[in-house]
Amino acid sequence: MDFLQPTSWSEALDLRAERPDALPIAGGTDVMVELNFDRRRPGALLDLGRVPELSEWEADDGVVRLGAGVPYARVIDQLGAQLPGLAMAARTVGSPQIRMRGTVGGNLGSASPAGDAHPPLLAAGAVVEVASAARGSRDIPAADFYTGVKRNALEPDELIAAVRVPAATGPQQFSKIGTRNAMVIAVSAFACALHPDRRAVGTGIGSAAPTPRRAADAEAFLAGELQSAGLWESRAELPETLARAFGERVAAAASPIDDVRGSAAYRRHSLSVMARRAVTWAWSDLREAA
Repeated sequence: MDFLQPTSWSEALDLRAERPDALPIAGGTDVMVELNFDRRRPGALLDLGRVPELSEWEADDGVVRLGAGVPYARVIDQLGAQLPGLAMAARTVGSPQIRMRGTVGGNLGSASPAGDAHPPLLAAGAVVEVASAARGSRDIPAADFYTGVKRNALEPDELIAAVRVPAATGPQQFSKIGTRNAMVIAVSAFACALHPDRRAVGTGIGSAAPTPRRAADAEAFLAGELQSAGLWESRAELPETLARAFGERVAAAASPIDDVRGSAAYRRHSLSVMARRAVTWAWSDLREAA
């Protein structure tokens, strides 16, 4: 197996074009597991850890451009105010050592349905920025990025450059269910984002379908009910019946399976509960901020 180690973004794209059989590796927290268990044997590893452009983030005009190589630990320490949902999810990823190495870009590349970064990216309306040496850059909405179990929309010669995430204009929440409180793969996960500036609601479901996905019907239902009841303006208390109906619609948007970590029925039930609680907490935060 060849080991390719570019030191610039342009060199990384050139090597990707020359060696489409090369497996990109950033923190290695997913890739090394697959190699160690002999689940994959690529012709080469393309180490992106020395590409400085990937390790930077910047905020401009209400959008955070997060380089694909920025680790979870920096998301937690530096972006909790701008991207609270993603920071919440990052705190649940593995151990401190994993959070120092693992990256949001790597989570996107792996495209696991159980990836913790996916639900908050979906809820926030993130866009994945990818590039190739031949065709340049293109943008893929996060909702369109996941194409199947551990499959994404990247072409063979493309790499993930960054993910652009709108900075929060309202409260965000993230919850996941697992067999313990930390260092666990999610049985199910849910993220919720309130966007009071445009009177919209964002959602993200994880580990309860072949791909991470939004609950679009639940989003439209809740935003419409908040509008018709005048709650966006009054910031009155959120009716429990409304929160419960929202949770039911979130659960209905999932397509879970039975596996060793949980049953489909449990996943649906847990999503309903998490969605109800998450939107109640988020609405409470919005009221306090008013």
